[in-house]
Amino acid sequence: MKRHLPNALTCLNLLCGCVALTLILDFDLAPVATQTLPWGVLVQAAFLIGIAAVADFFDGLVARALRVSSPIGKDLDSLADMVSFGVVPGAILFKLLQYALPAAGLPDSLAYLAFTVSIFSALRLAKFNNDTRQSDSFIGVPTPANTMLIAALPVILNHDQFGVGSLILNPWVLLGLTFLMSGLLVAELPLFALKFKNFTWQDNSLRFVFLGLSAGLLLLLQAAAVPLIILLYVLLSVLRPAAG
Repeated sequence: MKRHLPNALTCLNLLCGCVALTLILDFDLAPVATQTLPWGVLVQAAFLIGIAAVADFFDGLVARALRVSSPIGKDLDSLADMVSFGVVPGAILFKLLQYALPAAGLPDSLAYLAFTVSIFSALRLAKFNNDTRQSDSFIGVPTPANTMLIAALPVILNHDQFGVGSLILNPWVLLGLTFLMSGLLVAELPLFALKFKNFTWQDNSLRFVFLGLSAGLLLLLQAAAVPLIILLYVLLSVLRPAAG
């Protein structure tokens, strides 16, 4: 029974991604003309992606703890990730661009460029599976981190206590984010992994600093903290000592 637990968590990841995708694609843009578009459906999708990310974190952890890792589990994990952290972020950006482009007088056909993120997510996952350098760290932004950043956008829009909605819904900002994150997914950029082999400060100081700062940002800014946390993750990785 225990040998099926990691794959069950991976399937939970996939299920959440599939349900999130149906919510996103069914999202009705009809209220655009009245500028009263509610973002709640996309928030629900973002919540499901949060569950998918938790399941994705624990499936490998449980497999290693129970010593039941398998090639099938690895392949299943990548397939699930492609839906939850590949197709879904592209679909979220697609819907945001469908809303933003006509308001700026631009053709809504440009919204299909959002799926550049999905293409580069596939490249990232294929690269990860065949890159022996990424056993204890990452090279390029992981697909779950990229997806959490993108999924945070409708959550921020739904509350927008900091008045950044107009910035997020600027089509050039959305297109710029699409291409920036696509590039970072496959960039030769070494990033630390949140994998604890022990809990000593000496071996994990960077991880503890990151988690502490992230918790503080979440308390202060809530959903608006997520893009800053991803930026912090990249900056700490780049600025860390070479020996670390």
